[in-house]
Amino acid sequence: MNQSEVLVNQLKQGNQSGFTALVDLYQDMVYNTALSIVQNVDDADDIAQEVFVQVYLSVNTFKGESKLSTWIYRITVTKALDHEKKKKRKKRFGFIQSLFGGEAEEHHHPVEFEHPGVQLEKKERAAELFKALKKLPDKQRIAFTLHKLEGLSNQEIAEIMNTSLYAVESLMGRAKSNLKKILYNYYSEKISDQ
Repeated sequence: MNQSEVLVNQLKQGNQSGFTALVDLYQDMVYNTALSIVQNVDDADDIAQEVFVQVYLSVNTFKGESKLSTWIYRITVTKALDHEKKKKRKKRFGFIQSLFGGEAEEHHHPVEFEHPGVQLEKKERAAELFKALKKLPDKQRIAFTLHKLEGLSNQEIAEIMNTSLYAVESLMGRAKSNLKKILYNYYSEKISDQ
């Protein structure tokens, strides 16, 4: 029995130390993935908490057909995308309220955030990459994020996204092509400003 199977069995039995061990083992993975998607430290913290609550509540539905990490990645990606959709709805609703004289609560996304995988000297380029990633369709963004930022193979990404290897390769190709276009515009503007 491997470590994941032991943890799942402990969780299914309601063992608190099993849950603590699971959080210790996967918290960095969950937080970094959420942060790469939502690009907001506070939101990533909230999502990480939601993910572990979901894992705890849903552990009895985990059949072991995929790796435990794959299942947790799926939950993380879903929670992060759902969080972004909720934020967009709130922003739209706030704008509509302001048109009709209601008080709208302003929500600001910080332009800068600290991603643990970005070295200090690469922060400006990383910030532009993360801005460009926000402009990609969700599936392309998730595939690119899981591959380039989390270091997962295309096969692992296919399992997480519940799609074929060919589909992941296609998503990666389109993501790279779209990022080149977006970043080309940024760098060509930067050069013309000098």
